[in-house]
Amino acid sequence: MSLIAGRWKLLILFHLFGGQVQRFSDLERLIPDISQKMLAQQLRQMEKDGMVERTVYPTVPPKVEYRLSEWGQSLCPALDSLLGWWENKEIKE
Repeated sequence: MSLIAGRWKLLILFHLFGGQVQRFSDLERLIPDISQKMLAQQLRQMEKDGMVERTVYPTVPPKVEYRLSEWGQSLCPALDSLLGWWENKEIKE
């Protein structure tokens, strides 16, 4: 649980669900309240933990893409259940 703890990691994971590939700027746009520094820190930690894969393309300017690793992708069913639970809670309120 500590691997996904914190304010931003679940949001980042949800935006990488289902094999989606996102560039850093895409994630910034999708999560407008996160700072660049915090997004970079969270992505680096998630990459270190093996949940996210980072691909750097040798272009100018550099193109960097993020996707869930195979292990990170295995979290999808659990996170999908969590999202369903949250949506069900909102309906009841």
